[in-house]
Amino acid sequence: MQFPAMWLQGASLGEKISSELRLRIINGTMAPETVITENVLAAEFGTSRSPIRDALKILSNEGLIRMERMGAVVIGLKSKDMEELNDVRFLFEGFAVQKLSSAYDEQKIKELQQIVDKMELAASHDDPVQFAYYDLLFHETIILSAHHSRILYLWNNIRYVILTVLLVATERRFSKHKEEIQPLIHRHKLIVDALVSRDASNMSKIIQEHFMDTKKSVDESLF
Repeated sequence: MQFPAMWLQGASLGEKISSELRLRIINGTMAPETVITENVLAAEFGTSRSPIRDALKILSNEGLIRMERMGAVVIGLKSKDMEELNDVRFLFEGFAVQKLSSAYDEQKIKELQQIVDKMELAASHDDPVQFAYYDLLFHETIILSAHHSRILYLWNNIRYVILTVLLVATERRFSKHKEEIQPLIHRHKLIVDALVSRDASNMSKIIQEHFMDTKKSVDESLF
């Protein structure tokens, strides 16, 4: 599995390398305590050490590796880490949904509906990569609708970890539990319906149920 190049348009070389290494760490190809060195990575990716340093700095800031004298040591993503990331997502999205429902935005609702349509299309084409991308885009669209600069800053710090986790979990879901895909799409439709109805209590309930399902899927895929 490789990190999709189409998701990295405009990214620097360091960001592209970090995306590939992040995927290896999260899907278990690079096990915890694996030591990775700048020289080895530079040779593998055919580049100088400068973008390798940039990539390792990104991964270190995300808590996926720790820097030591002999090189970078893989920490990986533990179940507790994923639980905390989901807690942060839930807080961000819960806040954004409340704002979006209190100031009804018809254009944003249409945008979310179109994303769900693209998820359905990806499912019909048996394309987990596109499905995972649109799954994240759906939730990111809600978060960005809050127009909250601090939330945006914090979201950008965890975005690629979340996206990579979704990619790994979705690929395994498509291959082993395809019967779960349509119910997953339906839950996204329920979120849109709740936004249309502006039923705040129902909205919170649906989002909580959706996050519980996401946690179950990720735990089964990664841990």
